[in-house]
This record gives sequence, structure tokens and C-alpha cells, in this order.
Amino acid sequence: MAEAIIHPSAVVDPAAKIGAGCEIGPFCVIGPEVELGRGVVLRSHVVVTGRTTIGEETTVFPFASLGEVPQDLKFRGESTRLEIGARNRIREYVTMNPGTEGGGGLTRVGDEGLFMAGSHVAHDCRIGDRVILVNNASVAGHCHLEDDVIVGGLSGVHQFVRIGRGAMIGAVTMVTADVIPFGLVQGPRGHLDGLNLVGLKRRGASRHEIHALRDMLGALGKGSFRDTARHLSATETTPMVREVLDFILGPSDRSFLAPHP
Repeated sequence: MAEAIIHPSAVVDPAAKIGAGCEIGPFCVIGPEVELGRGVVLRSHVVVTGRTTIGEETTVFPFASLGEVPQDLKFRGESTRLEIGARNRIREYVTMNPGTEGGGGLTRVGDEGLFMAGSHVAHDCRIGDRVILVNNASVAGHCHLEDDVIVGGLSGVHQFVRIGRGAMIGAVTMVTADVIPFGLVQGPRGHLDGLNLVGLKRRGASRHEIHALRDMLGALGKGSFRDTARHLSATETTPMVREVLDFILGPSDRSFLAPHP
């Protein structure tokens, strides 16, 4: 803690572990079981409590609350955790909650994410790397967002939903079922509206891969997602298509968002 810069008005429990080069601004409150990695910056008025770890070079903006008890009526004070990765940007009024005993006891957030003002990550979620939650987007409990997912402003993700790598959720959208990797979802009650072509091109997907994904999506729209995916997986070799098929055939109790009729 001697190598950190801590404002005199901040309240930092002596038991907290503060990494070298951390900056803790005015009126922050840091609990006894908190661990801050090297170079973490808490601008001001930030609360970090519970068994919470924050990875190196993450910046947290004013009035964010990280590690407070889950918003789950079944929670009875059990010792659970929130793990936030490195180089994240956590903007004003963001809330992230630790896990619950019934959900495995852990909420995990990956690296290099951007969590815009007012966004929320609920208990027992798994959030991948480079995820973006736009202003006031909310992710309910037990959700799994893979790498490079974008959730638009004022959108909500229903509990237990999985969103595959590189998918994009439009603004003001309610997501009630699983979303395939690279999918594009929009509408007040979200439906699958094709592929996230902008995201695919940014990540260097080839013309062949994009055409293969389009052909797969067309086939999926003609019947049961899982039955069609089993049929396609017997012969498909394109890596991105295989990733989508493996996602569909993976463990989940939820249905999938389908193209709008």
C-alpha cells in the first residue's frame, strides 16, 4: 500500500490488498477482502467490497459499486466472489455483484471490457474478454457472454442466457433465449436478424467464412436449431461455422433466438 496513491478522504480497510501504483481517489470505500492489482485507478466515490479482486490497470469511474451483495432473495450472506480482469474501463454508476451459493459462488468478468454508465452485471455471470455493455444495459444472473460481445444501450439479457462470441445485441432489446456466435439481434423482443457482419469484418473473417456462416444460418432457419446443427456438424469443416454448431449443441436449457418470420 505504500506505493499506492490514496486520497486522505478515502476509507481503505487495513486488511485490503492494494497493488503497486494504484490510485484511490476521494471518498472511495474499500473493504477488507478486496484485492486491487497493479495500477488500478478508482477515480472517486467508488465502493469496492466483499471478496472482490480487480485486475491490473483497470479504471473505475465515480459512483460505481463493485462486490455488494447479490440482488437475489435466496442469498443468505454466504461467502462468494467477484473477479474482474485486467484493463477494464468501468464507467459511472456501474454495478457488479458476486456469485451465490446456488450459482457456483463466482461472478467472473474478463479483460479489456468497456462497461458504460449505468450497466449491470448480476450474480454468477461469466463475462468474456473485450465485452462492451452500452449505457444502462443489464445482464441478469447466471448468464454467459463470450468474448467480443456487444450489448446495446437500454437492453436486457434474461437470466441463464448464453450469448456466443462476437454477437451483437441492438439497443432497447430484450434477449430471452440463447444467441449464436456472430449473431445480430435486435427488436423490442429480440429476434435473430442475420450476422454481425461489421464485427466479423473487423476480426478479419474471410469472404469464404462469411458465406459459409450465411449458408449455415439459412439452413438453421428451416427447422429445429439443434436437429439441423447435428446434421450440419457431420460434414462441416469451416472453423467459424463449427464454432456456431458446437455452441448450439452445447449444454443449455434455453431455446435459441430465431430469425424473424
